[in-house]
Amino acid sequence: MTKKILYTIIAASLSLGAYAQKSDGTTKSLVKAEEAFAELFAKDGSKKAYATFSAANGLVFRPNPVNAKSFYGSQPESKDVSWTPVYAKVSRSGDIGFTTGPFVMGGSSFGQYFSIWKTVNEKWELAIDLGISHNKPLKPTTVAFIEPKDHFMPKFMTDKQRATGAEIIGTTEETLNTLLKTHGVGAFAGFVNPDVRILFPGYEPILGKDKAVSFINSMFAKVSLKRTKVVKADGGDLAYTYGITAIDYKADLRESFNYVFVYERQPDAMWNLVAMVFSPAER
Repeated sequence: MTKKILYTIIAASLSLGAYAQKSDGTTKSLVKAEEAFAELFAKDGSKKAYATFSAANGLVFRPNPVNAKSFYGSQPESKDVSWTPVYAKVSRSGDIGFTTGPFVMGGSSFGQYFSIWKTVNEKWELAIDLGISHNKPLKPTTVAFIEPKDHFMPKFMTDKQRATGAEIIGTTEETLNTLLKTHGVGAFAGFVNPDVRILFPGYEPILGKDKAVSFINSMFAKVSLKRTKVVKADGGDLAYTYGITAIDYKADLRESFNYVFVYERQPDAMWNLVAMVFSPAER
């Protein structure tokens, strides 16, 4: 084998699509995957970027959830969106994580993206992608990439055990939904973490429990949740759900949204919301 051929093989193995998706269980590796995804999008367009980085069952909300590979495979080529991760977190088992940050479309439209990733064969693959629009941001951006406190991956994990673990998150969300009906939107206060962030159309990210609860109480009269799916990390510390929510505003108006919630297990074994994303739904 000549040196030239050997060099070509090595270069191919370190190509953007393969190398940048490699997961080592760290948040740093996830951020690299997100940045490589954005770079490939800008370089070669939406079709190749989503085909390369999306999971086989990955979803994009456009506006309702559809398969990412199928959707972008049938859409006109696009390169007019750029985005940057500014906040990211990964489960201690390194099997799921999320990133979020600002995006710009066409140089004049602004908003926030939110992506959930999962590991498949030690590579990060895009599981969920959605976003919200708002005016040109006025607030400064704080960058925070949160590494797992430790690493724990069960040696043996059956589908039945995963389903049982997911039921715990489902029960938590059902309890929240019940309290929203009986006690009103103030029930969210008992389920959000101090570092929670809300992405809601028309608003820059709402950060922290106090601001989140104030926003919810001032805007919403009623909220009901209809969950579609729940996924829990094998390490037992992070989980996400998605579904449809109907929101009645205090201004006597009702709208439907797709929601994606991320839950994190607390030291007291309670599951709190660390991210709440609402994107417009088409009914």
